[in-house]
Amino acid sequence: MAAPGGTPAPTTTPAQHRESRWMGQGYADMTKLREVAAKHDRVASKAQTKAARVQTRIDRLRHAATVLREKAQKLLERVPEIQQEITQYERNIQAGTQKAGLLAPGSDITQMQVRMRKLQQKVVNLQHKSRTLEHRAAQKTQKSAELNVKVSQLMEQARLAEQEATAFRQRADRLQLATEGEVAARMTPAPAESNPPPSGPA
Repeated sequence: MAAPGGTPAPTTTPAQHRESRWMGQGYADMTKLREVAAKHDRVASKAQTKAARVQTRIDRLRHAATVLREKAQKLLERVPEIQQEITQYERNIQAGTQKAGLLAPGSDITQMQVRMRKLQQKVVNLQHKSRTLEHRAAQKTQKSAELNVKVSQLMEQARLAEQEATAFRQRADRLQLATEGEVAARMTPAPAESNPPPSGPA
């Protein structure tokens, strides 16, 4: 059918139509490959973000465990001084008892005995509190070790996702080069064959 003005409408041959569909499919494949690569990049980035958060939590747990151990150590450092006082009270009580002989111990001796028992109880309390702090520190250390495993898993997941993204990008690049090369080859006009000059009469 002729276009208005008498100019014939351009027609597309079946070969041109197939070529156009092939080119469109090639670019669609490239877009899909790059979309999948971007999806894997997102997965890798998400895993790395989670790993960073978990690593921050691990550092906090380690710091808390260190603080607890330092507190436990400071509590135990008070024990030798208290034990020296207990030893001194024991000596004073023994001396007072020997001096009293067969008589009942006086109030000064019983008062020293009460003070000595209180100091002994204080030592026990300090040791118990120190062990409690050490136990809490050990729990935090154990938790940080478990989280370390999670960080390793997340980093491995990120590494695999990055590898997948790189592979899909490389496939897209290769397809793009092939498609663009094919387009360039089809658009380049074939060189005209040079006709040999006619030979004149001998």
